[in-house]
Amino acid sequence: MAFTFFFRDSQVLELALDHVVPELAGRSRPRIWDAGCAMGPEVYTLAIMLAGRLGQFAFRNLRIDATDLDETRQFEDIVRQGIYPEGELKRMPAGILEQYFEPADTANSYRLASHVRASVRFQQHDLLSLREIDCGFSLVVCKNVLLHFSHAQRVEVIRMFHRSLGPGGYFATEHTQKLPAEATHLFQQVVPHAQLFRKVEVDACA
Repeated sequence: MAFTFFFRDSQVLELALDHVVPELAGRSRPRIWDAGCAMGPEVYTLAIMLAGRLGQFAFRNLRIDATDLDETRQFEDIVRQGIYPEGELKRMPAGILEQYFEPADTANSYRLASHVRASVRFQQHDLLSLREIDCGFSLVVCKNVLLHFSHAQRVEVIRMFHRSLGPGGYFATEHTQKLPAEATHLFQQVVPHAQLFRKVEVDACA
């Protein structure tokens, strides 16, 4: 399981949303895919950031698909319940805890606000199946997963992400993960200092 926590390496998410949010606001049913969500801190960080940027109506229509292999059979329950120990929430920016969490029945734990939880839908998915969960996504986020794959596997998974994105959609990954040479024709890097890419349309036979 990848190590992660709320608002970890949020800079690339902020940058991605700078580009994606204006497009989300103009869509009736915008969708985002967080691939490799683990126990949910990353996908809920993304949801909280979007809740702060989108209007109430636009956020209510947003759907974030959170997926993971979930070999332990515990991710789904944790993500859906949205309850986290206080110790896992200490690194969040000031005001986030008070605005988006409430005390849970479990001691020293907090539960995400219902409207944030409602934006996220979890499902089990094996990235190495190379089957996209859907298509037409505005943004695919995959951090802390690709580094566990071989080079050839990374290439094929990134090709799958390309297929899952809508025209002009964005792909964000961890800052240490460079785009394999075999996939550079599929994306254009948005800025030189972050691993954020925009989909390039290619011929079906490419």
